[in-house]
Amino acid sequence: MGIAEEQKHNIEGDQQNSLEEGAAAAFVVAPESNTFNSALHFDDRSLDSVSHHSQQQLRQLRSLSLLNPTVTMGKEKTHVNVVVIGHVDSGKSTTTGHLIYKCGGIDKRTIEKFEKEAAELGKGSFKYAWVLDKLKAERERGITIDIALWKFETPKYHVTVIDAPGHRDFIKNMITGTSQADCGILIIAAGTGEFEAGISKDGQTREHALLAFTLGVRQLIVAINKMDSTKYSEARYNEIVKEVSTFIKKIGFNPKSVPFVPISGWNGDNMLEESTNMPWFKGWNKETKAGAKTGKTLLEAIDNIDPPVRPSDKPLRLPLQDVYKIGGIGTVPVGRVETGVIKPGMVVTFAPANVTTEVKSVEMHHEQLAEGVPGDNVGFNVKNVSVKDIRRGNVCSDSKNDPAKESASFTAQVIVLNHPGQIGAGYSPVLDCHTAHIACKFSELLEKIDRPFSVSKKLEDSPKFVKSGDSAIVKMVPSKPMCVEAYTEYPPLGRFAVRDMRQTVAVGVIKAVEKVDKAGKVTKAAQKAGKK
Repeated sequence: MGIAEEQKHNIEGDQQNSLEEGAAAAFVVAPESNTFNSALHFDDRSLDSVSHHSQQQLRQLRSLSLLNPTVTMGKEKTHVNVVVIGHVDSGKSTTTGHLIYKCGGIDKRTIEKFEKEAAELGKGSFKYAWVLDKLKAERERGITIDIALWKFETPKYHVTVIDAPGHRDFIKNMITGTSQADCGILIIAAGTGEFEAGISKDGQTREHALLAFTLGVRQLIVAINKMDSTKYSEARYNEIVKEVSTFIKKIGFNPKSVPFVPISGWNGDNMLEESTNMPWFKGWNKETKAGAKTGKTLLEAIDNIDPPVRPSDKPLRLPLQDVYKIGGIGTVPVGRVETGVIKPGMVVTFAPANVTTEVKSVEMHHEQLAEGVPGDNVGFNVKNVSVKDIRRGNVCSDSKNDPAKESASFTAQVIVLNHPGQIGAGYSPVLDCHTAHIACKFSELLEKIDRPFSVSKKLEDSPKFVKSGDSAIVKMVPSKPMCVEAYTEYPPLGRFAVRDMRQTVAVGVIKAVEKVDKAGKVTKAAQKAGKK
């Protein structure tokens, strides 16, 4: 099945040239324009002559900030991504909904619509979880929810919430999510029995917190929720702080650098404003490299997240989303800078295509850039390279600084989420890793381990099979040239989803890669640039 999906994908890939021909009419090239993005202009009328698949690609191209004329440049707030962790009944939805409702994400019209529906359904005392339930329901029905709905603002930051209702969804979103989480918000219910259930030995809370730590999340905020259900008891709060401190310390977090905030996501206590119901709470504090920070509310704790350090000092890794041929300009690969920087004049290598050439210019939002940095969606013009030489899934890197190479094989820790049968050596599903979509063979099951990501105990050497719920170390071999990296070195290129039967059956983190060394094509432009 995996192979069939892979072949289908290749046929789709081959439609790219027809996109260029069919959409040629859609691109109006302005000869006087000196940037290649402003040379791109198309409207929906010209989409009629283009195949459905190509229309999707065109819309994707337009939706890229690269070609979006409405995006204005300007100093924006820093973006941070937070992942919300908590037991199903901890009040995650209410708390997140409260922040999104009060601080931004949802437009007035949507709120009015929801409030009207709530009143009609007798849910007149409009509560925040309902907002989130509505959004989730719409998302599940396949209505694409504007991702802005999952965002809110603090005085310093634009915050994006990474949230998932179910356990499997959580693992999938954390590993395959486009964005790396900068901070975790652990929500603990203070009610008698609820707290204990949430962090019990086999509790999902523990596993999710472990997963976040393994994926590099080093900042944490603990919100002790439902304080109203304990009559705002200081003794209960202190008891929970003590227990949770031990719990998070075992995972790897330093409790001294973690703010603990007693809240009620439902009533709003200590959410955005200081609560009058807990006069005993003198505020949270956390130790940072820059000194101690203090505050009273959950919003302040989020606003005091240490600004994320984007990996611009690492070598360049830029997975290609698409490659366009633009009249009068040439070949323009498009993608998001994951690590490092890309600059005009740089000699880059594309892997696994093994093509080396010079970057002529780099653009974003119709503007030429002196450099593209992590998080930027850029288009860049390359010399002497045809659209047939490179494609989506290739990785662009600096030829002089740890250039990317083809992966002959790699070892990964894989968690099987839902597969109807058993998985053994020889299984060949499709792997989605960064922008690559390629069938890979499970060539050897090396060992089965007891829990994902923790200091895992080995259960069995060379198991014959693994099934849903199992975690294993596996050697994998791509069916076609592919470029991946170890998660510890380049996180966005070291996590993947295993797709089969039209669903994600497993996810994994790459431990080590065996790379292929071979001479490739070096363009004249690259040779010339190399001599400078």
